[in-house]
Amino acid sequence: MSINKQIVTDMVNNGISFITTVPCKQLGGVIEEAENHPEIMHVPCNKEDEGMGLCAGAFMGGKRSAIIMQNTALGVTANALATLIQFYHIPLPMLISYRGELGEPVACQVEMALHTKALLAQMLIPTYHFHKREDAKELDKILKYTFMCNKPVAILTDATFWKGE
Repeated sequence: MSINKQIVTDMVNNGISFITTVPCKQLGGVIEEAENHPEIMHVPCNKEDEGMGLCAGAFMGGKRSAIIMQNTALGVTANALATLIQFYHIPLPMLISYRGELGEPVACQVEMALHTKALLAQMLIPTYHFHKREDAKELDKILKYTFMCNKPVAILTDATFWKGE
């Protein structure tokens, strides 16, 4: 099974039926799997904070949701995370491509990478970093955790993870 299919299967097996996404080259395969899965309503969005609003609405309508996004827009989501997702105890798995590490070809991606983990830590959001494909074996436990404690969680996936190294 491909890593993209494994990720979406774990989400579906944990009751996620609504996924919103912002375009991302690294996460393109997962986005395509979500789009084509019959048990998932996939709603693309323009901005990550907008996506968090969509996920909150889905949750309040009785659906489990997730957002797929890049770390470079994490700063845009701080207000939505604090005043909506965390305040209302909304469980929200955030599958996040972690751009800006060694080998990053786009210089502006590096700046947000320097702040990503610190920002998540400051907001008290549990964070998991997938470097190798075998790290994805933890996704099922991470998803169970977020729905058990009604908290957002960040799953960072870097370039080495997507390259299968």
